[in-house]
Amino acid sequence: MSEETTPAAEVKTKESAYPARLYRRRRTTKSKRRSDNRTMNHDAAGAKSVNEAVKLLKGFKKTSFDQTVECCVHLGIDPRQADQQLRGALTMPNGIGKAARVICFCANEKIDEMKAAGAIEAGADDLAKKITDGWFDFDVAVASPDMMKVVGTLGRVLGPKGLMPSPKAGTVTPDAAKAVAEFAAGKAEYRNDDGGNIHAVIGKMSFSEDDLTENLQFFLDTIEKIRPASTKGIYVKKCVVSGTMTPGVEVAVA
Repeated sequence: MSEETTPAAEVKTKESAYPARLYRRRRTTKSKRRSDNRTMNHDAAGAKSVNEAVKLLKGFKKTSFDQTVECCVHLGIDPRQADQQLRGALTMPNGIGKAARVICFCANEKIDEMKAAGAIEAGADDLAKKITDGWFDFDVAVASPDMMKVVGTLGRVLGPKGLMPSPKAGTVTPDAAKAVAEFAAGKAEYRNDDGGNIHAVIGKMSFSEDDLTENLQFFLDTIEKIRPASTKGIYVKKCVVSGTMTPGVEVAVA
């Protein structure tokens, strides 16, 4: 073999061996809990009522942590149309089992009031500078209308992360203290994606069946209330509820 072909042959050998090493490292066995849960879900195939879906979800084998329960609805909307884009915020009747880290853009004289309401940080230009410098240890940003001149400069920073305050989401409001308290207590935003789906956390697996059922029904009722007038055909096409590490359970929506 000539010296010119040797390096190329070595490179080819290394490239072919690399995927093989990755394959050997993959875990090929499935956990018994996962298999049992999938079997339970398969045996109870078909869309179920809200009560039955929650009961099946609670019946899955548990994990070592308290799983988050999420609901996803697939809607017959056209996300490309501005009047069919859905966005807002809602507070579940029984909470979601998680407190959010909230910041508030407000006048300096209201900083203490906002922190008393539950904000971890509050301010105006100083808070904006802190975020510009790379601080993002928060989940929700609230602002009073008079602070939009400050918040507007952060559009390119907060927008891509989904943290930009918006009147539609209830995060730009004259009663900023009330908004801070609600979001800190678990009020959550929702927004449709490009496929016409809306995801929302409805609680924790440790919640009682009644509490999860009430939260799920409240979410579905909210989705129905915000139906765009221009939507044609079937509005709610499919609804699935699941835990962090459980199969999805289909909920009957017709």
